[in-house]
Amino acid sequence: MDLMRFFRSAVGGKPKLRLYNTLSKTKEDFYMSRSAKSVRMYNCGPTVYGLQHIGNLSMFVFTDVLRRTLEYNGFDVKQVINITDVGHLSSDADQGEDKMTLGLQREGLTLTLENMRTLAEKYTDIFLSDLQQLNIDTSAIQFPRASDHIPGQIAMIKTLEEKGYAYSAENGVYFDTGHFPAYGALGGINMEGQKEGARVAATSGKRHPTDFVLWKRDTHIGWESPWGKGFPGWHIECSAMIRACLGLQIDIHTGGIEHIPIHHNNEIAQSECATGKKPLSRFWLHRAHIQIEGGKIAKSQGNVVYLSEIVKRGFDPLALRYVFLGAHYRTNANFSWEALEASQNALHKLYEYYSNTHDGKGIDNAAQYIGHFEQRINDDLDTPGALAVMWDMTRDQNVSFVAKKAAILEFDTVLGLNIAGHAQRKYIVPQEVEQLLAAREQARAEKNWERSDELRAKIDSMGYSISDTEQGSRALPKK
Repeated sequence: MDLMRFFRSAVGGKPKLRLYNTLSKTKEDFYMSRSAKSVRMYNCGPTVYGLQHIGNLSMFVFTDVLRRTLEYNGFDVKQVINITDVGHLSSDADQGEDKMTLGLQREGLTLTLENMRTLAEKYTDIFLSDLQQLNIDTSAIQFPRASDHIPGQIAMIKTLEEKGYAYSAENGVYFDTGHFPAYGALGGINMEGQKEGARVAATSGKRHPTDFVLWKRDTHIGWESPWGKGFPGWHIECSAMIRACLGLQIDIHTGGIEHIPIHHNNEIAQSECATGKKPLSRFWLHRAHIQIEGGKIAKSQGNVVYLSEIVKRGFDPLALRYVFLGAHYRTNANFSWEALEASQNALHKLYEYYSNTHDGKGIDNAAQYIGHFEQRINDDLDTPGALAVMWDMTRDQNVSFVAKKAAILEFDTVLGLNIAGHAQRKYIVPQEVEQLLAAREQARAEKNWERSDELRAKIDSMGYSISDTEQGSRALPKK
């Protein structure tokens, strides 16, 4: 730390943290509101009716980097990721079945609240394990369940009804968007275009095509309410959990770009009408989609990858994190197995570089690289640029290895690649693994890719992943 304080004095102050705000469609300087002790950040979380694919998980690597960057800039952060365990219909347009109900049917379970909770906790546990494998500290995050906040959701709907923003229809209680002229401001949604689209087809007594459900009546499963048995709408759940966990107004709200036109505009409308406070959130940040082999992630087409599959194939979970860091969060990143292998090789090369002994001929400190890193990461979380700065520094012969090592650890407080943790590992690769590795090298030289994959799988089953570098292949323990 003394060395880093020296570097800091050489760098000077950090550049201002600037984040792209979807609401203003521009980068803005981030600052704390005067009344807040911590940055209040809400991240739209998963609907836990099944496993979360890598596209879902990319969202939480993004929010982890955001949190780490805020803390790197001296902010305290109160982070909430909700768990949706009821109320998320299969269509954002208030049509289809509740996704949790579909999950119960898929697994042959009867439609009871007890079974719904059991299903939700099963997949929540897997989700949390996935986050931990991606080096996300779940102990620092609050994970409220939507089903634990039913009274708060009912109270919020009552308030909206009393203020004239809600009305009853055949299928439930709806929010009247006609009473909220600012509806659609987030993302600059073309309301006329919405009205002409299939999403706004007339349904069950809606006053306006953009009105959305606050309480869905259901005689089979749900909770009792003033409007009959049923369950809350997906949108009201987030508003109620924000209010319960973070207060009437927050600093940062995140989600996927698919949330902009409907879900997040709905949150804004119902929250600001219920509380009388504007804005709901000062900043709105949205992550672009992850593609697989250049195509959209789609379970129906079998185009989906889970973290468990990545681990099963012998890859380090943090290699996936490296893939995500290699593209800006507002760009459509592409996942491929080749890209994952390249990322694992780069990651392991970084681990080895940090762990190995270097001659230390350089005499300069790393202050300029720390400054460049901060410029990149504080410019709307430019993680590809930040990684490039780090690699440029490792190649600079004028900077001493001691200085590089200190700077790398500084960078990793934001990147989260667990460089120090891997460097502390002391291990000897068993002879059997070394023999399998040599056999795989021979298979690769002969272009026998099927045999190479078989040997990789065998090495993986023994608890080792493979790092392929220009100097050859190495087996590294996964845990």
